[in-house]
Amino acid sequence: MKNKHYSISQNLLFIILLLFPALTSMAQEEETLGFKPLFNGKDLSGWVDVNTSEETWKVRDKMIVCTGNPIGVMRTDRQYENFVMEIEWRHMEAGGNSGVFIWSEGTPFEGKRLTKAIEVQMLELDWAVQHKRTDDYVHGELFPTMDLTAIPDNPRGSRSSSIEKRCKGKGEWNKYIIVAVDGTVKLSVNGKFVNGLRESGRKKGYICLEAEGSEIHFRNIRILELPQGITTAEQIAPLVD
Repeated sequence: MKNKHYSISQNLLFIILLLFPALTSMAQEEETLGFKPLFNGKDLSGWVDVNTSEETWKVRDKMIVCTGNPIGVMRTDRQYENFVMEIEWRHMEAGGNSGVFIWSEGTPFEGKRLTKAIEVQMLELDWAVQHKRTDDYVHGELFPTMDLTAIPDNPRGSRSSSIEKRCKGKGEWNKYIIVAVDGTVKLSVNGKFVNGLRESGRKKGYICLEAEGSEIHFRNIRILELPQGITTAEQIAPLVD
């Protein structure tokens, strides 16, 4: 039974990836396919500050403007399981660091500022130079945080590295498409799928935006929820009041 379920989930993911360019084009014209905004362009309705401040997150010109300080996260007001998420982002400082957490607990991990989740990394290009990591494909990395587990498609330790550098630099907009289905995550960076991981220990949770020390802007955040799967209690993040 386990193998049959694995095959079904992988087939579903394959179909989603195959059809996604056409689905995206249609959805841009009208929201007939079920895409819904996670950010309305006006205010932070639907988002909850977890451990930053009132000054960390502002809305300006249909963007979420994050100062980056203090380090922490802002989460959605509900959990998500299987979905396709689109988000555009740009760093405003060289070497800026941020990311999106999916299937998150929506609270800081004990003794930490950040959360237990799968992180979708957002690094400005100069980060690798500043930290002398120029041989690593550090933008667009996927990895489990804290004590969560997952298997990387393109291993760099416990992390999965993008197989092609596609991010743009400071002040330029990047677009991520995140497909999350039954513990498997695939990431498209600026129009091409370049990374993935599988067998996440968490399959349902909150979505968080990260403040990590530098100014970053987010816009055009929307989500298409997919049918639910089979999850155990341990694979679902605890609900946060």
